[in-house]
Amino acid sequence: MKHPIRYRLEYFLVRLFWALFASLPLATASDLGAVLGRALAYLPPLRARVERNLRRALPELSQEQRAVINMGVWQNLGRAMAELPHLKKFTLTEDTPGPGQIQVIGSEYLRPAYDQGQPVILFSGHLANWELMPMVISRYGRPLHAIYRAPNNPLIDKWLYRLRDGVVLSALAKGRSAARGILSALKQGHSIAMLVDQKMNDGIPVDFFGQTAMTAPALAQLALRQDIKVLPVNCERLNGASFRITVAAPLVFAKTDDHQDDVASLMAQVNDILEGWIRARPEQWLWPHNRWPK
Repeated sequence: MKHPIRYRLEYFLVRLFWALFASLPLATASDLGAVLGRALAYLPPLRARVERNLRRALPELSQEQRAVINMGVWQNLGRAMAELPHLKKFTLTEDTPGPGQIQVIGSEYLRPAYDQGQPVILFSGHLANWELMPMVISRYGRPLHAIYRAPNNPLIDKWLYRLRDGVVLSALAKGRSAARGILSALKQGHSIAMLVDQKMNDGIPVDFFGQTAMTAPALAQLALRQDIKVLPVNCERLNGASFRITVAAPLVFAKTDDHQDDVASLMAQVNDILEGWIRARPEQWLWPHNRWPK
C-alpha cells in the first residue's frame, strides 16, 4: 500500500468527523456541515477551481452570481458529507418534505419494468446529496446495484464499500470487476444505478455545456446492446436536509446499424438532461470536479 501514513491519517480524520456528525440529529448535522463547507469556500485554491469551471460552463453569469453559486457549492457539499451517517434515517413522502424527508415523484415509471422482472438503468449526477438516489430506489423492493468511483485511499474505500453494501444489493467500483458485476446483475434481472457526470479520460467526446467533455459510454453501450430501459433520476435539495427525487420517463433512443453513432447520440441526450438539472440548481452540483480538459 502506497502512502500508508497519509492514508491512515486521512482515514482517522474521516472516521472522526463521521462520529461527530453521527452523534447529532440529522438536521443539526446537515446545518453544521453547511457551516464547515462555507469555511472551505474561503480557501483560495478551492474557490478558484469552482470559479474556473463556472466561467467556462456559464460565461453569461456575472461575478456576483458566480460568487453566490461558489459559496452554495461548498455549503451543499458540506451538508452532503454531514448527512452520510444518517442516510438510513431518511423517510419517503409524496407530500412537501420536511427535514429528513425525501419527496419522490415519478415512482410509477419504475413499476412496469419491476413488475415484469426486467432490469433498468437509472442515471443521475453529483447533485444535492447523490448518495440518496440508490438508497431511495432500492426501497421500492427490487435488487439494485450502485456503481461508484473508488476513493484513492484504499482504507476509506473499503470502509465506504461496507456502508454502501448495506444500503443497496451491492456497490461496484468502476473498472473491470464492475463490468463483470454489471453484466451478471443484468442477467439476473437486477437494476443498475450510475452517476454519469464525471470525466472519463478514455471515454468518448460528447458536448456538455457547449464544450467537448470526455464521457463514459457504458450506459449507452449496455442499453443499446441489451435493450434496457434508461431512467433519469434527479435529486434536488429543497431546504436544509429535505429533498425531492424525480424519476422521469424512460429515454427514447434509436438503434441503427451504426453502433458507435448510436452510443454517442444517447450519451448526448444524457448530457443534455444533466446540463438542464445543473442549470436549474447550479449551486448543488459538484463544480470542484474538473469535468473538462485543461
